[in-house]
Amino acid sequence: MFSLNRTHIIGYQTQPVEVRQTPGGTSVTDLNIVVPYTFKSEKGEMLKGKGFHTVTLWGAMADVAAQYVRPGSQLFIAGRLQTDSWDDEKTNEKRSKTKIVGMDMILLDPKDGQLAAPEGAPNVCNVVNSAEVIGNVTRDPEMRTTTNGQQVLTIGVATNERWKDRSSGETKDRTEFHNVVIWGDLAEEVSRVVKKGSRVFAKGRVQTRSWETQNGSKRTTTEIIADQVCLLGIASPEANDSIQAGSASAPVSASSSQNSAEEQAVASVPEVSYTSDVKAEDLPF
Repeated sequence: MFSLNRTHIIGYQTQPVEVRQTPGGTSVTDLNIVVPYTFKSEKGEMLKGKGFHTVTLWGAMADVAAQYVRPGSQLFIAGRLQTDSWDDEKTNEKRSKTKIVGMDMILLDPKDGQLAAPEGAPNVCNVVNSAEVIGNVTRDPEMRTTTNGQQVLTIGVATNERWKDRSSGETKDRTEFHNVVIWGDLAEEVSRVVKKGSRVFAKGRVQTRSWETQNGSKRTTTEIIADQVCLLGIASPEANDSIQAGSASAPVSASSSQNSAEEQAVASVPEVSYTSDVKAEDLPF
């Protein structure tokens, strides 16, 4: 099944980089990236905030980070959201943490140091926090109304990942479950047309929030705050105006034969898989 789980952030490393070695000899490190952002409050005020993201780097990327990344370094990270779960040894409760597994990293600082932030250009100085998922909705939408009367909707979206382990050659699968939060008019529209099992595209920013349980334990959850949701696999009247229906009795020209071959090639595109740089015994799950 085809799905998408991609995250792009531009932010700043907050602490020295420490690389550790797995039993199989693979380098791995966890970056702690802070991403400043602005957002509109329920009252319409523009407020400033910042999010903290754990980014796990493996192999050569981890070694590059250890050599060149310093506290304050500005980085671009492209990766995927991954939630690891475990049982708390003290309470036996289920615990989980969502992180970004880095797939690409770009160092953004000039050789002679960072430039001073220009005045009067807040939009140009914004950094990036973007997440995109394509997957199936795992439960019917849950609409709530805040104390200020705003509508907020939460849907679960599942994405699938398949890869071939380099050492064993085995094909492995992993499913990620994402909480997608939608506000306002978009929330109302999604609640009317999206149901459990619907296939959707959702785009927004990654946000982690914390709270305390009744016994005082701290918990966190990571969500995608979506500003765009598209229902997939539906017909489009606008697109249909530009689509020409094929005819079995139409004469076949060289160009139409080529188009037919291209269509068959597109229809037979296999699911994309990649070769992992990480050995199975190195994975912490």
